[in-house]
Amino acid sequence: MASNAPVGKPTEMSAPHLPKVAGIDSTVPSPPHTAAPLPGAPSALPGVPSAATPGDTPLPPGALIQDRLAGWVSDLTTLHELTERLIRTSSLADALPEVLGAGAALVGARRGMAVLEPADGLGPATTIGLGLARADLGAIETVPRSATSYGRLLDGLPDPAHPARVPDPIAIRDVRTEEGLDPRHREVAARLGYAASYALPLATEEAGRLGAAVWLYDEPAEPNDRQRHLIGLYGRFATEHIARLLQVERARTQVSTVAEELLPSRLPRVPGVQLAARHRTGPQGGGDWYDALPLPEGALGLAVGSVSGNGPSALAAMGRLRASLRAYAVMEGEDPVAVLSDLELLLRLTEPARSATALFAYAEPAQRRIVLAGAGHAPPLLVGEHRTEFVETSLSAPLGMLACWEAPSVELSPAPGETVLLYTDGLLRRTGDPMDRAFARLHAAAASVPKADRGDPGAIADHVLRTLLPEGLDRHRDEEDVVILAARFE
Repeated sequence: MASNAPVGKPTEMSAPHLPKVAGIDSTVPSPPHTAAPLPGAPSALPGVPSAATPGDTPLPPGALIQDRLAGWVSDLTTLHELTERLIRTSSLADALPEVLGAGAALVGARRGMAVLEPADGLGPATTIGLGLARADLGAIETVPRSATSYGRLLDGLPDPAHPARVPDPIAIRDVRTEEGLDPRHREVAARLGYAASYALPLATEEAGRLGAAVWLYDEPAEPNDRQRHLIGLYGRFATEHIARLLQVERARTQVSTVAEELLPSRLPRVPGVQLAARHRTGPQGGGDWYDALPLPEGALGLAVGSVSGNGPSALAAMGRLRASLRAYAVMEGEDPVAVLSDLELLLRLTEPARSATALFAYAEPAQRRIVLAGAGHAPPLLVGEHRTEFVETSLSAPLGMLACWEAPSVELSPAPGETVLLYTDGLLRRTGDPMDRAFARLHAAAASVPKADRGDPGAIADHVLRTLLPEGLDRHRDEEDVVILAARFE
């Protein structure tokens, strides 16, 4: 096993001091571009001058300098293109494969794997492969961790004199002949058909250890000096980018967790009605919410709403609004207009700079009767075997927009087996269509629910989501939350 120079530390060269050209500081030594590659090493990247071979006519000093300058410009162009592609990634799921692919091109390998395992233990932890199937990654993981190059990078003890020092890359030139390798390592390498590896730590002094990337060669090989220099520069930039995305991912997870904790942990069981809910918080944490609470005499209160803004303040406002509506619903739930009027007054007095939309429905499942009122909210959708239609509600402004809010309620009677869908406008906005077109698509999605799924409100909600958002909730087009609350009456 060979231990190489730290990431980004080029090999010393004896070339004379050169002026700064095309953004490259010549005072930072860089490996000569005419250095011969190691036996079995991959060829130079496209567009880069090839290595000199024995017997070539020596170049004059001026031509040598020009050749090196041309090589530096070519390397700068290559790194610029690769980093531009990387910077356009906005999630770890996109960034890690990009890093693996770019690194493979720089070191001349065909396959590889990236292990994300932050040293602080806060996650997320994942392993992805390039040209490796899931079974291949599983086989590699059967090798004792301490016997793998990435395991030694991840588990290596820090240097007491330099606790923040970035570990050196690790090269295994030939799995068959390398001394001290675990027999299981050789067995897995033979099975997967790789003969050498090069492991680069994903770590910086600022971010600490985040993980490691490993590239696998089909034949015995090792990156040459120039390739080490390029992958070191790229790896340093990639690690910083991954560190930023890691913080964003953790923030999104925390926001989503807080939002979920502010919503019902489970839906109540009320005779005569089946309930299902689907909710997804946007990446910045919006204020969309839903609620379902049992009321006296077998009644049920259903509510959905959305608070303006996003982030922690919107989440806090959403929690306060939902808690207040619950209190008003218990006291006067049979009159949805009174519930929303009280909520309007509370919002104007306590948070005058914020607005919200809300819809509250008082349901009596035994009589299949619903009375509802909405404040600037999208109308519910009634889905049944013989009809799919929006419930006509009166037009009204959102809460917090008028000095005194009041709008008439509406009453409807679902037939046995019909489902009422309550939702927030984030569902419509995520389609990317104008609102009239989004409403039409929602209606078409609900109308196309298979007959076999109409008896399950959860299946109805899932069908609507799959049809309306074929890319899924995780591949959002914008920052909107999504809420669907489905109530099927028996």
